[in-house]
Amino acid sequence: MVDLLKGVRVLSFNHFLMGPVGVQFLADLGADVIAVEPPGGAFQRNWSGANNKRVDGQSMLLLVGNRNKRSLVLDLKKPEAIEIARKLIATADVLTENYRRGTLDKLG
Repeated sequence: MVDLLKGVRVLSFNHFLMGPVGVQFLADLGADVIAVEPPGGAFQRNWSGANNKRVDGQSMLLLVGNRNKRSLVLDLKKPEAIEIARKLIATADVLTENYRRGTLDKLG
C-alpha cells in the first residue's frame, strides 16, 4: 500500500463486485475507506461464485474487493442508523454508492 491518498476519507455504500473493487483501489492508494454494509454483511461476504471458494471461511469475492478497508454494519431502515450515516457522510471527502436508484435518498 502507498500513501498517495493519505488523509482522504471515503465512505463506500457499494455491493457486489465492481463497486467494492473500485473503492479498494482508493484504499490501496492510502485512503481511509469505510465500507457500510447491511445487517448480515455485504453480498460478497455470503456468495463466492459458482464454486463457492473460501479462504479461512471468507468468500473469494470478499477477499478480492475489500482489501485495506474498514467496515461498519448499518441497517438503513432504522432512523438511528440513518443518523449515524449522515454523521459519517459529513466527515467524508468522497462518497461512493452503487445501490438501486433511490436507496440512499433518505440520507439527504
